[in-house]
Amino acid sequence: MATLATAMTVRLGSERLLADGTLKNMRVGVVSNPASINARFEHIVRAIGSAPGVTLGVIFGPQHGYRADVQDNMIETGHVTDPARGVPVYSLYSETREPTAEMLAGLDALVIDLQDVGSRIYTFVYTMANCLRACKKHGLPAIVTDRPNPIGGEHLAGPMLVRGFESFVGQFPIPMQHGMTIGELARFFNEACGIGADLTVVPMENWDRRMYYDDTGLPWVMPSPNMPTLDTAIVYPGAVLFEGTNLSEGRGTTRPFELIGAPGVDAERLAAQLAAHGLPGVHFRPVVFEPTFQKHAKQACGGCQIHVLDRKVFRALDTAVAVLVETRAQKSASFDWRQPPYEYEHTKLPFDILAGSSTLREQIESSVPVAAIADSWKPEIERFRAERKPYLLY
Repeated sequence: MATLATAMTVRLGSERLLADGTLKNMRVGVVSNPASINARFEHIVRAIGSAPGVTLGVIFGPQHGYRADVQDNMIETGHVTDPARGVPVYSLYSETREPTAEMLAGLDALVIDLQDVGSRIYTFVYTMANCLRACKKHGLPAIVTDRPNPIGGEHLAGPMLVRGFESFVGQFPIPMQHGMTIGELARFFNEACGIGADLTVVPMENWDRRMYYDDTGLPWVMPSPNMPTLDTAIVYPGAVLFEGTNLSEGRGTTRPFELIGAPGVDAERLAAQLAAHGLPGVHFRPVVFEPTFQKHAKQACGGCQIHVLDRKVFRALDTAVAVLVETRAQKSASFDWRQPPYEYEHTKLPFDILAGSSTLREQIESSVPVAAIADSWKPEIERFRAERKPYLLY
Protein backbone atom coordinates (compact mmCIF):
# COMPACT_ATOMS: atom_id res chain seq x y z
CA MET A 1 0.00 0.00 0.00
CA ALA A 2 1.29 3.45 -0.89
CA THR A 3 2.19 5.59 2.09
CA LEU A 4 3.00 8.86 0.35
CA ALA A 5 0.09 10.56 -1.38
CA THR A 6 0.96 11.76 -4.89
CA ALA A 7 -0.97 14.18 -7.06
CA MET A 8 -0.08 12.35 -10.25
CA THR A 9 1.86 9.41 -11.63
CA VAL A 10 5.59 9.83 -11.95
CA ARG A 11 6.54 10.61 -15.54
CA LEU A 12 9.56 8.58 -16.58
CA GLY A 13 12.62 9.83 -18.39
CA SER A 14 11.82 7.51 -21.29
CA GLU A 15 8.44 9.17 -21.81
CA ARG A 16 10.00 12.63 -21.76
CA LEU A 17 12.72 11.59 -24.21
CA LEU A 18 10.23 10.24 -26.74
CA ALA A 19 8.01 13.30 -26.39
CA ASP A 20 10.70 15.94 -26.91
CA GLY A 21 11.84 14.85 -30.39
CA THR A 22 15.52 14.42 -29.44
CA LEU A 23 15.78 11.09 -31.28
CA LYS A 24 14.24 12.26 -34.56
CA ASN A 25 16.32 11.32 -37.62
CA MET A 26 18.59 9.17 -35.45
CA ARG A 27 19.51 5.49 -35.51
CA VAL A 28 19.63 4.37 -31.91
CA GLY A 29 20.57 1.41 -29.80
CA VAL A 30 18.60 0.58 -26.67
CA VAL A 31 19.77 -1.12 -23.47
CA SER A 32 16.70 -2.58 -21.81
CA ASN A 33 14.87 -5.58 -20.40
CA PRO A 34 11.20 -6.40 -19.61
CA ALA A 35 11.01 -3.76 -16.83
CA SER A 36 11.77 -1.01 -19.35
CA ILE A 37 8.12 -0.01 -19.67
CA ASN A 38 6.13 3.16 -19.16
CA ALA A 39 2.97 3.80 -17.13
CA ARG A 40 0.88 2.25 -19.93
CA PHE A 41 3.01 -0.93 -20.00
CA GLU A 42 4.50 0.10 -23.36
CA HIS A 43 8.07 -1.18 -23.69
CA ILE A 44 10.75 1.30 -24.74
CA VAL A 45 11.83 -0.88 -27.68
CA ARG A 46 8.30 -0.80 -29.04
CA ALA A 47 7.99 2.94 -28.35
CA ILE A 48 11.25 3.79 -30.11
CA GLY A 49 10.50 1.39 -32.96
CA SER A 50 7.22 3.16 -33.65
CA ALA A 51 8.41 6.74 -33.06
CA PRO A 52 8.24 8.90 -36.23
CA GLY A 53 11.64 9.49 -37.79
CA VAL A 54 13.51 7.23 -35.36
CA THR A 55 15.28 4.04 -36.42
CA LEU A 56 15.85 1.21 -33.96
CA GLY A 57 19.27 -0.18 -34.85
CA VAL A 58 20.18 -2.65 -32.11
CA ILE A 59 19.01 -3.94 -28.71
CA PHE A 60 21.25 -4.75 -25.75
CA GLY A 61 20.29 -6.83 -22.72
CA PRO A 62 21.84 -6.91 -19.20
CA GLN A 63 22.25 -9.90 -16.86
CA HIS A 64 19.44 -12.48 -17.19
CA GLY A 65 18.99 -11.40 -20.82
CA TYR A 66 16.92 -8.87 -22.72
CA ARG A 67 13.87 -11.08 -22.11
CA ALA A 68 14.94 -11.79 -18.49
CA ASP A 69 14.23 -15.45 -19.19
CA VAL A 70 17.44 -16.81 -17.64
CA GLN A 71 16.40 -17.63 -14.09
CA ASP A 72 19.71 -18.29 -12.38
CA ASN A 73 22.45 -15.76 -11.73
CA MET A 74 25.92 -16.11 -13.27
CA ILE A 75 24.52 -17.78 -16.39
CA GLU A 76 25.58 -15.97 -19.55
CA THR A 77 23.14 -15.32 -22.38
CA GLY A 78 23.81 -15.42 -26.09
CA HIS A 79 23.33 -12.98 -28.96
CA VAL A 80 20.17 -13.37 -31.03
CA THR A 81 17.97 -11.48 -33.49
CA ASP A 82 14.70 -9.93 -32.38
CA PRO A 83 12.12 -11.81 -34.47
CA ALA A 84 9.53 -9.01 -34.44
CA ARG A 85 11.91 -6.26 -35.55
CA GLY A 86 14.74 -8.07 -37.30
CA VAL A 87 17.45 -6.22 -35.35
CA PRO A 88 20.38 -7.75 -33.43
CA VAL A 89 19.97 -8.36 -29.70
CA TYR A 90 23.39 -8.36 -28.05
CA SER A 91 23.94 -9.74 -24.57
CA LEU A 92 26.08 -7.67 -22.23
CA TYR A 93 26.33 -10.63 -19.88
CA SER A 94 28.27 -12.85 -22.24
CA GLU A 95 31.83 -13.04 -23.51
CA THR A 96 31.70 -9.25 -23.25
CA ARG A 97 30.07 -6.99 -20.69
CA GLU A 98 30.82 -3.85 -22.71
CA PRO A 99 29.45 -3.08 -26.19
CA THR A 100 32.09 -3.49 -28.87
CA ALA A 101 32.78 -1.16 -31.79
CA GLU A 102 31.06 -3.62 -34.11
CA MET A 103 27.92 -3.69 -31.94
CA LEU A 104 27.74 0.12 -31.89
CA ALA A 105 28.56 0.65 -35.56
CA GLY A 106 26.17 2.96 -37.40
CA LEU A 107 24.39 4.28 -34.30
CA ASP A 108 23.81 7.96 -33.58
CA ALA A 109 23.09 7.43 -29.86
CA LEU A 110 22.76 4.72 -27.22
CA VAL A 111 19.68 4.91 -24.96
CA ILE A 112 19.93 3.17 -21.58
CA ASP A 113 16.61 2.44 -19.87
CA LEU A 114 17.11 0.00 -16.98
CA GLN A 115 15.27 -0.37 -13.68
CA ASP A 116 17.71 -0.38 -10.76
CA VAL A 117 16.73 -1.58 -7.26
CA GLY A 118 18.80 0.74 -5.05
CA SER A 119 21.68 -1.52 -4.06
CA ARG A 120 25.37 -1.29 -5.02
CA ILE A 121 25.32 -5.00 -5.82
CA TYR A 122 22.79 -4.89 -8.67
CA THR A 123 24.69 -5.45 -11.91
CA PHE A 124 22.47 -3.31 -14.14
CA VAL A 125 24.21 -0.12 -12.98
CA TYR A 126 27.59 -1.59 -14.02
CA THR A 127 26.18 -2.60 -17.39
CA MET A 128 25.24 1.08 -17.67
CA ALA A 129 28.75 2.13 -16.59
CA ASN A 130 30.31 -0.21 -19.14
CA CYS A 131 28.06 1.25 -21.83
CA LEU A 132 29.22 4.75 -20.86
CA ARG A 133 32.83 3.60 -21.21
CA ALA A 134 32.10 2.15 -24.64
CA CYS A 135 30.37 5.36 -25.72
CA LYS A 136 33.37 7.39 -24.56
CA LYS A 137 35.75 5.07 -26.37
CA HIS A 138 33.83 5.14 -29.65
CA GLY A 139 32.59 8.74 -29.65
CA LEU A 140 28.90 7.91 -29.27
CA PRO A 141 26.44 10.01 -27.23
CA ALA A 142 24.79 8.16 -24.33
CA ILE A 143 21.29 8.93 -23.05
CA VAL A 144 20.14 7.53 -19.69
CA THR A 145 16.40 7.77 -19.11
CA ASP A 146 15.81 8.00 -15.38
CA ARG A 147 13.64 5.68 -13.30
CA PRO A 148 12.66 5.59 -9.62
CA ASN A 149 14.84 4.10 -6.96
CA PRO A 150 12.17 1.67 -5.69
CA ILE A 151 13.34 1.90 -2.06
CA GLY A 152 13.59 5.69 -2.00
CA GLY A 153 16.35 8.25 -2.11
CA GLU A 154 16.79 9.25 1.51
CA HIS A 155 18.30 6.33 3.44
CA LEU A 156 21.96 5.36 2.91
CA ALA A 157 23.46 2.33 4.62
CA GLY A 158 26.12 -0.32 4.68
CA PRO A 159 29.83 -0.58 4.06
CA MET A 160 31.54 1.33 1.25
CA LEU A 161 33.38 -0.42 -1.54
CA VAL A 162 37.14 -0.20 -0.95
CA ARG A 163 39.73 0.10 -3.71
CA GLY A 164 41.03 -3.36 -4.63
CA PHE A 165 37.63 -5.03 -4.22
CA GLU A 166 36.12 -3.83 -7.50
CA SER A 167 34.12 -6.41 -9.46
CA PHE A 168 31.04 -6.71 -11.66
CA VAL A 169 28.93 -6.39 -8.48
CA GLY A 170 30.75 -3.24 -7.41
CA GLN A 171 32.90 -0.95 -9.54
CA PHE A 172 32.85 2.33 -7.60
CA PRO A 173 33.15 3.55 -3.98
CA ILE A 174 29.49 3.80 -3.01
CA PRO A 175 27.63 2.31 -0.01
CA MET A 176 25.53 -0.82 -0.23
CA GLN A 177 22.28 1.20 -0.10
CA HIS A 178 23.10 4.36 -2.03
CA GLY A 179 19.78 6.22 -2.18
CA MET A 180 20.25 7.37 -5.80
CA THR A 181 18.34 6.87 -9.04
CA ILE A 182 20.07 5.22 -11.99
CA GLY A 183 20.27 8.63 -13.70
CA GLU A 184 21.96 10.15 -10.68
CA LEU A 185 24.37 7.21 -10.54
CA ALA A 186 25.13 7.74 -14.24
CA ARG A 187 26.10 11.34 -13.50
CA PHE A 188 28.19 10.29 -10.49
CA PHE A 189 29.97 7.47 -12.37
CA ASN A 190 30.58 9.64 -15.41
CA GLU A 191 31.88 12.73 -13.59
CA ALA A 192 33.08 11.84 -10.10
CA CYS A 193 34.47 8.46 -11.18
CA GLY A 194 36.00 9.75 -14.40
CA ILE A 195 34.29 7.88 -17.22
CA GLY A 196 33.83 11.09 -19.21
CA ALA A 197 31.24 10.03 -21.79
CA ASP A 198 29.04 12.44 -23.74
CA LEU A 199 26.14 11.82 -21.36
CA THR A 200 22.60 13.14 -21.22
CA VAL A 201 20.35 12.11 -18.33
CA VAL A 202 16.64 12.65 -18.93
CA PRO A 203 15.08 13.21 -15.48
CA MET A 204 11.65 12.09 -14.29
CA GLU A 205 8.83 14.41 -13.36
CA ASN A 206 6.95 14.21 -10.05
CA TRP A 207 9.43 11.88 -8.32
CA ASP A 208 10.25 12.65 -4.70
CA ARG A 209 13.13 11.15 -2.69
CA ARG A 210 10.67 9.99 -0.02
CA MET A 211 8.85 7.74 -2.49
CA TYR A 212 8.90 3.99 -2.54
CA TYR A 213 7.93 2.38 -5.82
CA ASP A 214 4.29 1.92 -4.81
CA ASP A 215 4.05 5.68 -4.28
CA THR A 216 4.85 6.41 -7.94
CA GLY A 217 1.67 5.23 -9.64
CA LEU A 218 3.81 3.11 -11.97
CA PRO A 219 3.32 -0.63 -12.58
CA TRP A 220 5.92 -2.98 -11.09
CA VAL A 221 7.52 -5.39 -13.54
CA MET A 222 10.22 -7.71 -12.19
CA PRO A 223 13.61 -6.13 -13.02
CA SER A 224 15.10 -9.64 -12.79
CA PRO A 225 13.68 -13.11 -12.13
CA ASN A 226 14.47 -13.10 -8.41
CA MET A 227 13.17 -9.58 -7.78
CA PRO A 228 9.43 -10.37 -7.90
CA THR A 229 8.07 -7.65 -5.61
CA LEU A 230 8.85 -4.35 -3.93
CA ASP A 231 9.15 -6.35 -0.69
CA THR A 232 12.11 -8.15 -2.26
CA ALA A 233 13.79 -4.87 -3.16
CA ILE A 234 13.36 -3.55 0.40
CA VAL A 235 15.28 -6.46 1.98
CA TYR A 236 17.73 -6.94 -0.90
CA PRO A 237 20.51 -4.45 0.08
CA GLY A 238 21.21 -6.64 3.11
CA ALA A 239 19.95 -10.06 2.09
CA VAL A 240 22.10 -10.12 -1.06
CA LEU A 241 25.05 -10.71 1.28
CA PHE A 242 23.80 -14.27 1.82
CA GLU A 243 24.89 -15.03 -1.73
CA GLY A 244 28.42 -14.93 -0.29
CA THR A 245 27.66 -17.76 2.16
CA ASN A 246 26.41 -21.34 2.05
CA LEU A 247 23.02 -20.16 3.32
CA SER A 248 20.15 -20.21 0.88
CA GLU A 249 18.98 -16.67 0.13
CA GLY A 250 15.62 -18.08 -0.90
CA ARG A 251 16.33 -18.54 -4.60
CA GLY A 252 14.14 -21.35 -5.79
CA THR A 253 11.25 -20.18 -3.56
CA THR A 254 8.47 -17.66 -4.10
CA ARG A 255 10.10 -15.33 -1.53
CA PRO A 256 13.74 -14.86 -2.61
CA PHE A 257 15.85 -12.74 -0.22
CA GLU A 258 13.08 -12.85 2.39
CA LEU A 259 13.59 -16.54 3.21
CA ILE A 260 17.05 -17.31 4.61
CA GLY A 261 18.29 -20.66 5.87
CA ALA A 262 20.15 -23.93 5.39
CA PRO A 263 19.96 -27.57 6.44
CA GLY A 264 20.88 -27.87 10.11
CA VAL A 265 19.68 -24.42 11.16
CA ASP A 266 17.35 -24.52 14.19
CA ALA A 267 14.58 -22.20 13.01
CA GLU A 268 12.94 -21.63 16.40
CA ARG A 269 16.24 -20.87 18.07
CA LEU A 270 17.30 -18.55 15.25
CA ALA A 271 14.06 -16.55 15.37
CA ALA A 272 14.33 -16.14 19.14
CA GLN A 273 17.97 -15.02 18.95
CA LEU A 274 17.16 -12.52 16.22
CA ALA A 275 14.19 -11.12 18.14
CA ALA A 276 16.54 -10.45 21.06
CA HIS A 277 18.49 -7.96 18.90
CA GLY A 278 15.52 -5.59 19.04
CA LEU A 279 15.94 -4.45 15.44
CA PRO A 280 13.34 -1.90 14.30
CA GLY A 281 10.53 -2.54 11.83
CA VAL A 282 11.05 -6.28 11.37
CA HIS A 283 9.74 -9.64 12.58
CA PHE A 284 11.65 -12.89 12.17
CA ARG A 285 9.30 -15.83 11.64
CA PRO A 286 10.81 -19.32 12.06
CA VAL A 287 10.38 -21.36 8.88
CA VAL A 288 11.44 -24.55 7.15
CA PHE A 289 11.52 -24.24 3.36
CA GLU A 290 12.71 -26.30 0.40
CA PRO A 291 14.30 -24.49 -2.55
CA THR A 292 13.42 -25.97 -5.93
CA PHE A 293 16.78 -24.98 -7.42
CA GLN A 294 20.18 -23.47 -6.59
CA LYS A 295 21.61 -23.85 -3.06
CA HIS A 296 20.24 -26.81 -1.09
CA ALA A 297 17.75 -27.68 -3.83
CA LYS A 298 15.13 -30.21 -2.67
CA GLN A 299 16.48 -30.11 0.90
CA ALA A 300 14.67 -28.91 3.99
CA CYS A 301 16.25 -25.64 5.17
CA GLY A 302 15.67 -24.28 8.64
CA GLY A 303 15.75 -20.51 8.92
CA CYS A 304 13.56 -17.44 9.06
CA GLN A 305 11.41 -15.23 6.91
CA ILE A 306 12.21 -11.52 7.18
CA HIS A 307 8.87 -9.74 7.55
CA VAL A 308 9.19 -5.97 7.18
CA LEU A 309 6.62 -4.34 9.47
CA ASP A 310 7.66 -0.71 9.00
CA ARG A 311 9.82 0.02 6.00
CA LYS A 312 10.60 3.55 7.18
CA VAL A 313 12.58 2.30 10.17
CA PHE A 314 13.63 -1.13 8.85
CA ARG A 315 17.36 -1.42 8.26
CA ALA A 316 18.20 -4.10 5.68
CA LEU A 317 21.94 -4.14 6.38
CA ASP A 318 21.69 -4.33 10.17
CA THR A 319 19.11 -7.10 9.77
CA ALA A 320 21.31 -9.14 7.44
CA VAL A 321 24.32 -8.82 9.71
CA ALA A 322 22.25 -10.07 12.66
CA VAL A 323 21.13 -13.12 10.66
CA LEU A 324 24.73 -13.80 9.62
CA VAL A 325 25.92 -13.55 13.21
CA GLU A 326 23.23 -15.84 14.61
CA THR A 327 23.37 -18.53 11.90
CA ARG A 328 27.14 -18.62 12.24
CA ALA A 329 26.71 -19.02 16.02
CA GLN A 330 24.75 -22.23 15.44
CA LYS A 331 27.70 -24.57 15.09
CA SER A 332 25.44 -27.40 13.98
CA ALA A 333 24.42 -25.40 10.91
CA SER A 334 27.92 -25.74 9.37
CA PHE A 335 27.94 -22.08 8.36
CA ASP A 336 30.65 -21.21 5.85
CA TRP A 337 31.70 -18.46 3.49
CA ARG A 338 31.14 -19.27 -0.17
CA GLN A 339 34.27 -19.91 -2.20
CA PRO A 340 35.10 -18.32 -5.58
CA PRO A 341 34.48 -18.04 -8.46
CA TYR A 342 31.63 -15.55 -8.28
CA GLU A 343 30.58 -12.95 -10.88
CA TYR A 344 33.83 -13.15 -12.87
CA GLU A 345 35.99 -12.91 -9.73
CA HIS A 346 38.19 -15.98 -9.25
CA THR A 347 40.37 -15.07 -6.27
CA LYS A 348 38.60 -12.98 -3.63
CA LEU A 349 35.86 -14.44 -1.44
CA PRO A 350 32.38 -13.74 -2.87
CA PHE A 351 31.27 -12.29 0.47
CA ASP A 352 34.12 -9.79 0.41
CA ILE A 353 33.34 -8.48 -3.06
CA LEU A 354 29.66 -8.23 -2.12
CA ALA A 355 30.48 -6.33 1.07
CA GLY A 356 33.06 -4.22 -0.76
CA SER A 357 36.02 -5.28 1.39
CA SER A 358 37.06 -7.96 3.86
CA THR A 359 36.18 -5.76 6.84
CA LEU A 360 32.59 -6.90 7.42
CA ARG A 361 33.56 -10.57 7.30
CA GLU A 362 36.43 -9.93 9.71
CA GLN A 363 34.11 -8.03 12.06
CA ILE A 364 31.68 -10.96 12.09
CA GLU A 365 34.49 -13.46 12.64
CA SER A 366 35.78 -11.31 15.52
CA SER A 367 32.33 -11.24 17.18
CA VAL A 368 31.95 -7.46 16.91
CA PRO A 369 28.38 -6.58 18.04
CA VAL A 370 25.85 -5.85 15.31
CA ALA A 371 25.27 -2.29 16.54
CA ALA A 372 28.99 -1.57 16.56
CA ILE A 373 29.32 -2.90 13.02
CA ALA A 374 26.52 -0.59 11.86
CA ASP A 375 28.10 2.34 13.69
CA SER A 376 31.40 1.70 11.88
CA TRP A 377 29.75 2.58 8.55
CA LYS A 378 28.49 5.99 9.60
CA PRO A 379 31.54 8.22 8.93
CA GLU A 380 31.93 6.97 5.35
CA ILE A 381 28.17 7.17 4.78
CA GLU A 382 28.16 10.84 5.76
CA ARG A 383 31.17 11.54 3.58
CA PHE A 384 29.40 9.91 0.63
CA ARG A 385 26.18 11.80 1.37
CA ALA A 386 28.10 15.04 0.79
CA GLU A 387 30.00 13.66 -2.20
CA ARG A 388 26.86 12.58 -4.05
CA LYS A 389 25.03 15.88 -3.53
CA PRO A 390 26.18 17.63 -6.77
CA TYR A 391 24.84 14.72 -8.83
CA LEU A 392 21.33 14.53 -7.37
CA LEU A 393 18.45 15.51 -9.65
CA TYR A 394 15.62 15.60 -7.12
